[in-house]
Amino acid sequence: MDWKNEKVKGSRSSGVDLLTLFLCTEHCTTKKSWDENDLLPKLRLPFTFSFIHSMKLPRSLFTLPLAILLPLSSASGIEPLLDATEEYVSAQIDHKMSRFDTNKDGKIQKTEEDERSWKRNARYDTNKDGALDAEELRKIPFPSIDGPGKKLLNVCYKVVDDKKLYLDFYFPDEDTSTDKPVVVFTHGGGWAAGNKAKAGAASFNTIHRALLKEGFCVLSVGYRLVDKGGESAMRDCVIDCQDAIRFASAHQKALGIDPKKIYTFGDSAGGHLAQMLLLAPTDSFLGDAELAKHSFEARAGVSWYGPCDFQDVQLFNHDDRDGFRDRFGPRIMAKDSKPEDKDARYREMSPVSYLKESSPPLLMIQGDKDTTIPVKQAYRMQEALKTIKAPVEILIVKNAGHNWRSVGAEIAPSRKEIIDATIAFFLKQSAVE
Repeated sequence: MDWKNEKVKGSRSSGVDLLTLFLCTEHCTTKKSWDENDLLPKLRLPFTFSFIHSMKLPRSLFTLPLAILLPLSSASGIEPLLDATEEYVSAQIDHKMSRFDTNKDGKIQKTEEDERSWKRNARYDTNKDGALDAEELRKIPFPSIDGPGKKLLNVCYKVVDDKKLYLDFYFPDEDTSTDKPVVVFTHGGGWAAGNKAKAGAASFNTIHRALLKEGFCVLSVGYRLVDKGGESAMRDCVIDCQDAIRFASAHQKALGIDPKKIYTFGDSAGGHLAQMLLLAPTDSFLGDAELAKHSFEARAGVSWYGPCDFQDVQLFNHDDRDGFRDRFGPRIMAKDSKPEDKDARYREMSPVSYLKESSPPLLMIQGDKDTTIPVKQAYRMQEALKTIKAPVEILIVKNAGHNWRSVGAEIAPSRKEIIDATIAFFLKQSAVE
């Protein structure tokens, strides 16, 4: 039997391999028969020993100490701390096929995918047939933060409506502490696109590499994306991001982290989520019942061009034109929302509504030429600070559009200076502890 690749059917996380599951304790070697009621509470694993017994495994296999196994095991209904990359990649391929394989031939034709994506992935068309099949798609790498530290990639942190949600966890370059701080990265994409791999791309990789070198961990969250049918809404994005942190809190000993040392960072929609994780009460957005038993505390956060207020639609009207349409309303209002719920929902999703003097420090960086998330959002925060003396710093970047694109002239401060300011803010705030 191929132990490394054989999976346990029906386990809570199908990334569990038999070799991991069967490396048990010396307890097993002294028992004359299997007793799942006796051993299962000790191991808390997502399988039954009746299954193990049916495999007729040699007793010599069950010799490793429990301490090796426990960090990988599921804790009382919570997903285990396991790298499930194969499972994740397969799910991503299925999603991509459902989106682009319009003729359902099991391939994504050059004409079916948008030009930009095809140009980026064309080199993986190894047989040069002008299409990408599942095996070719499997060869496309997912970006991750580069560095010498350990990584736990594609860890399933919860399941919602049979859909698995994943996170990536990066350990610092030198992992010598048992109470490490964690920077939680929430990707942008309008709450409807993007993925957790963005943590390892371009400027974000630079920032995360610097923080990993300084002893931080980085947790990059994959959350439910808002869909047109209203099955998922912006509120679900917040719930998922909080649950990802609670998952890390549940596994704090195995990860060697302090859940009271959480820092938030994101761009665009992810900048909004970073603000929400920082400012909103952690008991306001409860999701998974088991994860809700675990707490965390956010210490400081950085938002790159993320909105802070949805209540005034004109804050998104960058040129004050007539007939401006509320672009983000459908992403806030879930399918079951009623018209009379609108004001409460918009307020609930507005980080500025949670602002108070005791709020943790926030650095909000906004471009003055941004037409996606206008600089009006930063001015709105500035207005709130006139009456609420909260520890918020606002940096306006001149000549900058969304994603720090230059508009008409070089941006000021420069991208490097923005990166340096972000890193310095986290280091300064962590030194306050």
